[in-house]
Amino acid sequence: MNADYQEIMELTEDPKIIEYSQTLNKLRENGVNKIKKLRQDIVALRKSKMVHPQEKRKQIKAWKEEIHLAKKDAAQNKAAIDELVKESVAYANKAAKTFIEQVTIREDEAIAKAKQAYLEEVRTIKEEAKRSETAIRSEYKGRSRKELKAELEAHRYKTKTALFDARSHRQQAIDQALAAKNQAFVDHVQTNRNLRNGKTKFSEDRQLKRREYRYNFKLSQFLLANGLYIAIGIFFIVVIILAPLSGAGNLLTLPNILTILEQASTRMFFALGVAGLILLAGTDLSVGRMVALGAVTTGLILHPGKNIVSVFRYPTWDFTPMAMSNRVLMALGLSILLCVAFSSFAGVFTARLKIHPFISTLATQLIIYGLLFFGTSGTPVGSIDRNIKDAIGGRWILGQIGSQYVTFPKLIIPALFAIFIAWFIWNKTIFGKNMYAVGGNAEAASVSGISVFKVTMGVFIMAGIFYGSGAFL
Repeated sequence: MNADYQEIMELTEDPKIIEYSQTLNKLRENGVNKIKKLRQDIVALRKSKMVHPQEKRKQIKAWKEEIHLAKKDAAQNKAAIDELVKESVAYANKAAKTFIEQVTIREDEAIAKAKQAYLEEVRTIKEEAKRSETAIRSEYKGRSRKELKAELEAHRYKTKTALFDARSHRQQAIDQALAAKNQAFVDHVQTNRNLRNGKTKFSEDRQLKRREYRYNFKLSQFLLANGLYIAIGIFFIVVIILAPLSGAGNLLTLPNILTILEQASTRMFFALGVAGLILLAGTDLSVGRMVALGAVTTGLILHPGKNIVSVFRYPTWDFTPMAMSNRVLMALGLSILLCVAFSSFAGVFTARLKIHPFISTLATQLIIYGLLFFGTSGTPVGSIDRNIKDAIGGRWILGQIGSQYVTFPKLIIPALFAIFIAWFIWNKTIFGKNMYAVGGNAEAASVSGISVFKVTMGVFIMAGIFYGSGAFL
């Protein structure tokens, strides 16, 4: 270790924090900690196939009785624990502030020294290179230019290597210093979590995520990952600027924004469905045909009056005698059902036969196209009942700006709901975590006990639900 490196006492080595931790652990030992352990044991025992069911029931009953007693102990110590946690966290925050300041000062000094050492090393390397090159030219004076050129190239390569090593050493020292500064805050948060018995605090989590983001941020990686969004944003800004100049009016008005959101609302369902397959390192070429299938189904059921299309030469249907709510539910249900059926069809080939989604969804696309074309003879299904269209995809009047009415599209509401559902499934459920695991490495996920078949089928079924819902809208 560097002799100039200043040793700083870690938070976990603080005698008072150690004392707080020991006291809290003692208070929790026969209460909350015991409850947590017993519940974990019950879950593990229920999953075990090595124990007889009767023995399981007997043991679980005994553990539940222990949990009941542990809850009493936890209730008795709750006030003391809460007070001690509050006191210990306050002390830890104060100690952490000093600790982080000391680490920051130490590591900033280390960064400054690394930069200074780099400049001195570069100067030394360049001076030495200049002297060596002069010596080489003197030594090879009178000899062939080819020999001199080869020797100079070798010398310059050696100099470049030395400069590269110097830069690497500087960057390594800077990275170590930045890592130490980041780790100081991580230790602070982890100490507080330990004192709270694993409970997190929203403000600390947000701070930790921001610090982790700043620490791991690399401009090149950011541009590579978000280049498309940046390009779209730049294009949008350019259009906003140029639209008034070209006489097309101001694009950035509330009615225009709501119209854009309305047009994007139905497409959001399709995007969410495809996104699940992209998480599995695949894609879906059948989404367009799937949407057409759902739209044709919806159009046939919600058409005002008798249909003008004969499906597979069957007599034309008339659903108008049905109640409007029943027609809507029937159209939505059949749209989702058909999309799920064909999506599951593609999913079986991908999940069971290991066929890439590109191929399986391409096949599904062609099948749906053939069924729709021959089933309807390429005839449009007609319009949807205006009352139903207004009820589902109409607009609410918000008010009036000048001479223009401002209306809010109803389609935005289901789109926002779909976004929330997808976000919740992907980020807050075991299935969502398994999706990421299978998409990252299916073999590793399988070894860890995740059913790749079930996850893959689940993603295809979820995609079908989104497609069917979007097609209905």
